[in-house]
Amino acid sequence: MPKDFNYWKKVHDSEKIDEFNGDTYGILWLKTKSIARKELLAEFIHHYKINLKETSITKQFIELYNYLSADPVKSHRILNEFIKITNKSQVGLLDTEHLVSELFKMKSFDWGGDYNNSLDKYLVSRYVKVIKSYDTLLSKLETEISVAVQGYVLNSWYNHWSSILIEHIFKSHDTVLPAVGQIKSVDFFIDDIPFDLKVTYLPAEFIKLMRSNAGHPVELTYLKQEAKKAGINFDKDAKASDIHYEIVEKMKDKNDKFCLSVLNTIKEQKTQILKDAISNPKKLAKWLYENQGEMRFGSENRLFLVLVDTDDFDNSWKLKRNLELLKPTIISYLDDFKNKKMTDLEVSFSYKDKLNEFKPLTDIIFVVKE
Repeated sequence: MPKDFNYWKKVHDSEKIDEFNGDTYGILWLKTKSIARKELLAEFIHHYKINLKETSITKQFIELYNYLSADPVKSHRILNEFIKITNKSQVGLLDTEHLVSELFKMKSFDWGGDYNNSLDKYLVSRYVKVIKSYDTLLSKLETEISVAVQGYVLNSWYNHWSSILIEHIFKSHDTVLPAVGQIKSVDFFIDDIPFDLKVTYLPAEFIKLMRSNAGHPVELTYLKQEAKKAGINFDKDAKASDIHYEIVEKMKDKNDKFCLSVLNTIKEQKTQILKDAISNPKKLAKWLYENQGEMRFGSENRLFLVLVDTDDFDNSWKLKRNLELLKPTIISYLDDFKNKKMTDLEVSFSYKDKLNEFKPLTDIIFVVKE
């Protein structure tokens, strides 16, 4: 007997998204939720001549799901049809060329602080609860806090709009059914598998772990050692990121055989870590799930788009606006998705203090600039 509306609502609210996988009624619930918005729902029931007795959106969602679940095959067909038409009109409203031009105005990508998930938490813990002097706080507003807020806003703006562009590449493909109305933890369906898209880079902490596993020293430690041999001085009291930048830039400026060899060694080691991740994507996917921030924890199915500029890993953020590189790689992946088996996508992970073992479906698309 099919599980009812309340069952799927409870599963969705508890974020056990893996229970939807492979269940035609569960996927039907998600698709129905996707159009459970006033304008969309009204247009859908009008177009398909469906009469609903309820008037509130919440109750119409329940009534419509119950109606559609009576004939799931037909209901999936008409929902898919309606969602694709709606998405096509939404995509047409986006001026891609203009948006890309705007994104190219970003010349650097600096968050302006060492916060992970929450700017307000960072400001409270670093300034509000620490500084007792009003005048000192005012001086920080004009220097450190201003930089942090500006960096956060600019980077968030860049991430938001570049992600919109990337999502549109996915949503324009025939195998992809978008979530036209927002659904928590679902950006789109690929062959009826719900996915949340995550655009990221090869994480610095993952690289650090893989370097350790390969017997390599911490990159900064190695750079300091080699800088000493090369007779390069640097500010030992600066932040780690600033020390790293100073040594690398001075080695580039020196441009002798020894310095170029040091920089090439680091590049080769990172490239090998990338090659290993590409050959074993589940290892990286598991790491990404297990090392996500607590405030944004999720166990939903995720499709990771990992962007890597092998010439300069720190410039990988620029690839988010490089549609010439992104589009063919994403399209090729989606074209071949039909050949994947469910077992290809299964991964299990645990997370800190949570008792459950999570088993989402996941995959990684690597976009690499040589």
